[in-house]
Amino acid sequence: MAPLEILEFPDPRLRKVAKPVKLVDGRIADLADQMLETMYEAPGIGLAASQVNVHKRLIVIDVSENKDQPLILINPEIRLSEGEIETPEGCLSVPGFYEPVMRFQQIQCDAIGRDGEPFSLEASDLLAVCIQHEMDHLEGKLFVDYLTGTKRQMIRKKLQKLQKQQA
Repeated sequence: MAPLEILEFPDPRLRKVAKPVKLVDGRIADLADQMLETMYEAPGIGLAASQVNVHKRLIVIDVSENKDQPLILINPEIRLSEGEIETPEGCLSVPGFYEPVMRFQQIQCDAIGRDGEPFSLEASDLLAVCIQHEMDHLEGKLFVDYLTGTKRQMIRKKLQKLQKQQA
């Protein structure tokens, strides 16, 4: 499988709100596999379907050291959240930029797995931050939206300049 193209800020397609997955079938499983391959190759620790221009509520994550613990969340919903943590975040759709963002430190999340079965998980620290970051993508939100307007504009201009140079 070839890796998927990752949309980059300020592409307006990143602002589309993803729709729930109605049926977990072979196509969704194949998309999850392609997304994992794309994420690992990028390299990243999380990827939302919205970032590859598929506006379905599907995210893939792997925060393990050896990149051998993939997590697939379909139609994820955060049930409970507590605590706060500020960590530098980066994004495959905003390459080369890392900025501090405040998130919940612990969450409980319900989702459907690649096998079509519902499950719940408790996450804290990096995994909790990553789930929240990727779920934001499903709502058309990027981590730069947490920054000041000036900082966001600076990042937008730098990325547009880089994109023109690469074209």
